[in-house]
Amino acid sequence: MTLVQTQTRPVNAHPGHGTPADTRDVAGPRVWGDMTVEVALSVMVAARTGRLVVCDEDGRRVGLVTRARLTAVRDSPGYTDRIRLRDVTDGNGLLALFR
Repeated sequence: MTLVQTQTRPVNAHPGHGTPADTRDVAGPRVWGDMTVEVALSVMVAARTGRLVVCDEDGRRVGLVTRARLTAVRDSPGYTDRIRLRDVTDGNGLLALFR
């Protein structure tokens, strides 16, 4: 079972030393890269959100993934139920951001 940590906080709760893009990125439930695509989609539905903040093992943000991107991955011909969020890339080897 993959653990999910959800945190909601106002945008202005982000430390003042970040950029506006960093502030925007912290909005949404935080999940880990080893979560499967199916579980991530379920978390999005339950949280009523269209994106998830993906974190590494140390809890640092490594990217954002959207419901549209995960749905496209799930509907692709090469999809298996073993695909993890860390496997979802934008074609450049980076975690898909706002697709």
